[in-house]
Amino acid sequence: MATKKRILFTGGSGKAGRHVVPYLLDRGHRVVNVDLKPLDHPGVDNLIADITDSGQMFNVMTSYANFDELEPGNGVPAFDAVVHFAAVPRILIHPDNETFRVNTIGTYNVIEAAVKLGIRKIVIASSETTYGICFSDGQTDPHSLPLEEDYDVDPMDSYGLSKVLNEKTARTFQRRSGFDIYALRIGNVVEPHEYAELFPTYFANPDMRRRNAFCYIDARDLGQIVDLCLAKDGLGFQVFNAGNDTNGMNIPNAALIERFFPGVPVTRELGENEALFSNRKIREMLGFKEEHDWRKYVKG
Repeated sequence: MATKKRILFTGGSGKAGRHVVPYLLDRGHRVVNVDLKPLDHPGVDNLIADITDSGQMFNVMTSYANFDELEPGNGVPAFDAVVHFAAVPRILIHPDNETFRVNTIGTYNVIEAAVKLGIRKIVIASSETTYGICFSDGQTDPHSLPLEEDYDVDPMDSYGLSKVLNEKTARTFQRRSGFDIYALRIGNVVEPHEYAELFPTYFANPDMRRRNAFCYIDARDLGQIVDLCLAKDGLGFQVFNAGNDTNGMNIPNAALIERFFPGVPVTRELGENEALFSNRKIREMLGFKEEHDWRKYVKG
């Protein structure tokens, strides 16, 4: 059984967080959710705080989780890890400059506080949008397929750019500290109820998914990935694609690439349905084993 950790989790009330936090609780970890609104879930501790305020980030990372931690009289316990998911989740919610400000300054504040307080394991949410297809103006081809972590990421939008910068921020603090800081390029998050709601529409209209390179990550499998990151020490700075094993589409790769990405170089042999948003690195380095293939929930 993995070591139980005291975890500060930013953004646990969001679409991904509200599934990842319960997964971590089920693994025996203690989770303090730091968000602008609390997560109503048994066992989670909540603190309302703003990631764009550096003082608040230092404060929550030196805070009690709940009243029970007052009882021993030993002062505030230390956090073992910080998981940072809080962000403006996409473009076209706030003005572009505000999306960029919240996401970059917020991430800087969270990582800086964690490193300066000696919290040696930090996991941050990056994004599939860094690959520059998702929020492009017009239809953009990737430089090559599959999309893997050594790709020259080049988004043209404020959200994807903020995530690229956050990876650079993470790398900078990792060099400074020697701590483990892992950035997860999270694919299109699918909640359990969304398979029945969305996937039949996707199969009828596959063009809808081209901007995501047909990727998806089950929110519960994302929980497993975060837990694996918390358990795996000594990797320094790493970027991991967080996606499922296969494409979220009922068309095999040969036909999918011919139809949607003609002429795009394919850099290695691909399995019949192997994800074009490749999760090979998390399988090989973290031991990720997918539990929630879409085929369990949708007749394809």
